[in-house]
Amino acid sequence: MLFDTHCHLDFDSFDADRDEVIARVAGAGVIGLVTVGIDVPSSRRAVELARRYAGHGVYAAVGVHPNECADAPASWQESIRDLADEQRVVAIGETGLDFYRDRAPRQAQEAFFRDQLALARELDLPIIIHCRESLDRTLDLIGDEAEARGGPVRGILHCFSGTAEQMRRGAALGLMLGFGGTVTYKKNQALRDVLADVSEQRLLVETDAPFLPPQPYRGRRNEPAYVVETARIVADARQTTVAEIERITTLNAGRLFGLESFVQAQGKALQA
Repeated sequence: MLFDTHCHLDFDSFDADRDEVIARVAGAGVIGLVTVGIDVPSSRRAVELARRYAGHGVYAAVGVHPNECADAPASWQESIRDLADEQRVVAIGETGLDFYRDRAPRQAQEAFFRDQLALARELDLPIIIHCRESLDRTLDLIGDEAEARGGPVRGILHCFSGTAEQMRRGAALGLMLGFGGTVTYKKNQALRDVLADVSEQRLLVETDAPFLPPQPYRGRRNEPAYVVETARIVADARQTTVAEIERITTLNAGRLFGLESFVQAQGKALQA
């Protein structure tokens, strides 16, 4: 009973077999997932997929990725706000900072990130945060948002790959930490060591499908069903059972996204 908190089902790499991918999600025991937009058209597709596959526990997030903000239309905020009114939208994002690719000026990335932090606050939605080669600066801006809110920020540091100090700083700001396929890679023992110390209340699992497949699937397209392999490595790193990781991370996802009733109902259905 797992919940993939971050994937991109609208990407064209799923066009040929999207129905089969969704069927494998159910077969793997993944009760829900969030398909995440990266710009206005992608966010619109995410919402459409959440409607189409509502019976399979598919939800959507809408936002503008830092690598896409240079090409965003002037009306992007209005479009994202309108999409966020859809019933199956549970978060704003993917937004944040990417200083690795630098496809958009850093000043523009920060402006878009601040705007989406404010929009999430206005709509009382969590925020899904991308931070590549930019974690300290990302946390600085989230700190500003926490001050503006007068309290913690509800959201996810997606694909977390930082240090123990950065993990503690993000948790102190109110954020959850999403761990995906990278935590399964042999070279990433340092990340598994950090993972072992994450508070139970802050832990989430994800895939980022079609990207970053876990170790047994390296070189292949990632998909949401593979979150099971990530959960196994997370359990090993924390010296616990996969069942316990399923319980912890699914309850956390339900709480973050306001889906407690859905998670509870799915749990009862699986026990029936």
